[in-house]
Amino acid sequence: MARLRDYTPARVELGRSGSSLPTRAMLEFQLAHARARDAVHLPLAVNSLVVELKQKGIDSITLASAARNRDEYLKRPDLGRRLSADSRQQLTALRGEYEAAFVIADGLSALAVHRHSVPLLRLLLHNLDWRIAPVAIVEQGRVAIGDEISEVLGARIVVVLIGERPGLSSPDSLGAYLTWQPRPGRTDAERNCVSNIRAEGLSYVAAAHKLLFLMNESRRLKLSGVRLKEDAGAPVLAVESIIDRKLIGEH
Repeated sequence: MARLRDYTPARVELGRSGSSLPTRAMLEFQLAHARARDAVHLPLAVNSLVVELKQKGIDSITLASAARNRDEYLKRPDLGRRLSADSRQQLTALRGEYEAAFVIADGLSALAVHRHSVPLLRLLLHNLDWRIAPVAIVEQGRVAIGDEISEVLGARIVVVLIGERPGLSSPDSLGAYLTWQPRPGRTDAERNCVSNIRAEGLSYVAAAHKLLFLMNESRRLKLSGVRLKEDAGAPVLAVESIIDRKLIGEH
């Protein structure tokens, strides 16, 4: 059983000390649990994301959900699915005819957003020649908030990059959710998800390849969700520079 440790971060063959776990295994468990809790409560560094996107030549807008703080967000999932009144009004001025909109939301792991959203987004945009809306950065947001954002913007497709619920071995997992013709009331069955985007999971190149395939097929077939199947094959993407290739290669 101990050989399984070479193939998985899961806790296997931990041993025992009397009727309890060995001290080392217990301390490692407590550390992993603390990291997962910290990821849930870590605030989204909005200004840092704005600057990072601007440095990459990507326009953005900062928004907030109807949840007034993190505590309310965690207790009231419904508030994280819709925009605050001020944010909706702010977004209305940007309405246009966009082929796609990208949303970055903290979800349940701002850590995942900080680490992975911009490199993944940059790779996606470098391989798209679509009319793209300014990237919406949302505090206290859940997946469904992308539906309202895209409806207000007038976008045909939305891709929400969001921090997934942390696990004891994955506090920084990023998820990407695609929806065709987004509007409030869309169900999870009408979305496609690419998950576990992180260094120890799905690489940026593999995730971007899957998402680009899904976006193009969604536009062609005019649908998303359970009726849209992902069969992207091996990834072949354009990368901007040697620095980017090194960064993406490490993930």
